[in-house]
Amino acid sequence: MPEASRVSGQLTVHPPAGGLSPTIRRMTTFALVHGAFHDARCWERLTPLLEEAGHGVVAMDLPIEDTSATFDTYADVVCASLDDCSDDLILVGHSYAGSVIPLVAARRPVRHLVYVCAYVPDLGKSLADQLGDEPELLNMECYRGLKTDAESRTEWCDLGLAQALMYADCDEPTVQTAVARLRPQSVSAYGLPTSLTEFPAASCTFIACSEDQLIPAACAGRIARDRLGADVIELPGSHSPFLSRPSALADVLLRIADGSSNSAASTNP
Repeated sequence: MPEASRVSGQLTVHPPAGGLSPTIRRMTTFALVHGAFHDARCWERLTPLLEEAGHGVVAMDLPIEDTSATFDTYADVVCASLDDCSDDLILVGHSYAGSVIPLVAARRPVRHLVYVCAYVPDLGKSLADQLGDEPELLNMECYRGLKTDAESRTEWCDLGLAQALMYADCDEPTVQTAVARLRPQSVSAYGLPTSLTEFPAASCTFIACSEDQLIPAACAGRIARDRLGADVIELPGSHSPFLSRPSALADVLLRIADGSSNSAASTNP
């Protein structure tokens, strides 16, 4: 069995002992960056599948409850978790983390960026401004399910709506676990323009989910192509494929690691 350790909010999943699987050419490290309201545990069904193929996985908890944290703060946390990683790194960001992973790639070598049902930053704009300009990028119904806590953070108060928007194709035990883990989310970073002045040179793939009820696939895929020149791969399912379809998501990531992402079943939404 693989070994895992959690230190200071960082979950590191180590590749299995005994070396690389003979079915792959090299070991890649996948850095998995969670989205809003979540933590590193959301990747727990995906990590063994990447590991079993002989790769390393690093996942970390972003300080999303911290009302002083910015996207650059989140990028600092990700970079610190990758200090011991080689340059053969594939950086995967879900949803809100689409505003984090290009900041990381601007600071350290990254082979490839993978945006999963994610926002793609609009340079010079805050995420709040971006959503104001492109309201079709987010299902605004989500605001009905949120409330503000005593520290001016948002949290889900309508767990049924959270299920419908983020876990629509998950079974009930998975939903119950996922919603129990949801964390308060500071909104401070939303109002600050991204510090990126240009996108990093690393190649990109955008994974859209055809039934995503939170970030519509067609709009998100179009923005990813136009803004990043990304390859767009569409999977079936809803907003959290790492929970509902981890094998399908792992297959795409492993093809990317092997340099053959174009052979994955894909469409351009």
